[in-house]
Amino acid sequence: MVSAPSNPAGRARRRTFTPAQKLKYLSEYETACETGGGNAFLRGEGLYSSLISEWRKQRDAGLLEGKQPGEAVGRPSREQAEIAALRRQLAKAEQKLATTEMALQIMGKAHALLEQLSESGGHRPDAETPLMDAYRELALAGTPTRDAAALTGVPRASAVRRTGRERRPDREPPLPRPAPANKLDCDERARVLAVLNSDEFVDKPPLQVYAILLEQGQYIGSVSTMYRVLRENTQVRERRRLATHPPRKIPELIATGPGQVYSWDITKLAGPVKGVYYDAYVMIDIFSRYIVGAIVHATEDGILAKEMMLDAFGIHGTPQVVHSDGGPSMTSKTVTTLLSDLGVTKSRSRPHVSNDNPYSEALFKTMKYLPDFPERFSSLTAAREFLDEFVNAYNHHHRHTGIGMHTPADVHYGHADAIDRDRDTALDQARRAHPERFGTRAQTRPKILDRDPAAWINQPPADELQLAA
Repeated sequence: MVSAPSNPAGRARRRTFTPAQKLKYLSEYETACETGGGNAFLRGEGLYSSLISEWRKQRDAGLLEGKQPGEAVGRPSREQAEIAALRRQLAKAEQKLATTEMALQIMGKAHALLEQLSESGGHRPDAETPLMDAYRELALAGTPTRDAAALTGVPRASAVRRTGRERRPDREPPLPRPAPANKLDCDERARVLAVLNSDEFVDKPPLQVYAILLEQGQYIGSVSTMYRVLRENTQVRERRRLATHPPRKIPELIATGPGQVYSWDITKLAGPVKGVYYDAYVMIDIFSRYIVGAIVHATEDGILAKEMMLDAFGIHGTPQVVHSDGGPSMTSKTVTTLLSDLGVTKSRSRPHVSNDNPYSEALFKTMKYLPDFPERFSSLTAAREFLDEFVNAYNHHHRHTGIGMHTPADVHYGHADAIDRDRDTALDQARRAHPERFGTRAQTRPKILDRDPAAWINQPPADELQLAA
């Protein structure tokens, strides 16, 4: 018998940043901005530009210095906020001044080269090289490309095209498998990346970018293409403040006989009018598939579930393990206390994993797919009568494929072995009478009539079972 797993320790945690990490990210972001890669850095690290703005305010106000991990940063006072704003204005002014001085130096060199060309009788094509060099230097120095184009007289579109051609990486040797005909080329992929990393779209996912561009009359690629380009540049990271949930242990249960493991669940039955439902409480023995408890109530409640369990345990005995999903009645204090007092191990399915409770799910599907299953029940009494008739037919007349075409009652009460012997005798007589009609060499029972020696919930791989043995 494999015991049920205990609840995993640990709580879900959201992504947090220490003051040291904030300072580190700010430094790396500002370094990346110097080369025009700030937006790419944000996507690569899974950060929003709003976080950078907030952290800058905290840094400028002196709230990040000398803080220990876990220590609250707090909000800046009015005086601190004013000082931080003045610091930002001063930093911008100094940066603008440095950019202006650098631009003057670059343009001075460019004009000197142009004067030399003019004196030597050079032509326009000869002047394009120093002008393009000046444009690149201005752009690297932080001058906006529009201003750099105006200062140098180089058309902005031409400068962008030439820069793109020069930065284009060498093509790799051709692969045996040709590229798809509809694949974007390098320029198009670079454009996709540039649009996604632009100030307008850096904080938006590709799906929203796709919709906004279409509304603007632009199409640069599909949503999948955008994700593919971002993935190639390692810029796909989860940026939302999602909680990281601890891993859930897979429940592994085995029953080698009746009365060891019970599984139970609650399903809805449609009432006489829309919006009215009845709740069917059903408990099943996973080894024999025998329904040991079933009742219909107007509501779902842990106290009603406790009453159903007490009736089932009183008739069929107390099991070693009771398995269920994580519904409110299953996790209620009433049910938990009852199982604890009786010494029954409580097993629970993982969230949103229906395969962890397969026996109850299969039972409900069998019931609801019956030809005479009503679309609606006229009353609570009608629902109870139907469930009672179904339980009797299922337990005593339904031949179940999972237990060798026996009825659950035959397996539950130990009659299956005698029935198997009667079946084998009938098969032997048929083989002797008409051997040509049986292709199997050995006198074996058909697989459809075989019964597994154990019933599992999430049976581990064979190699793990061998190691455990």
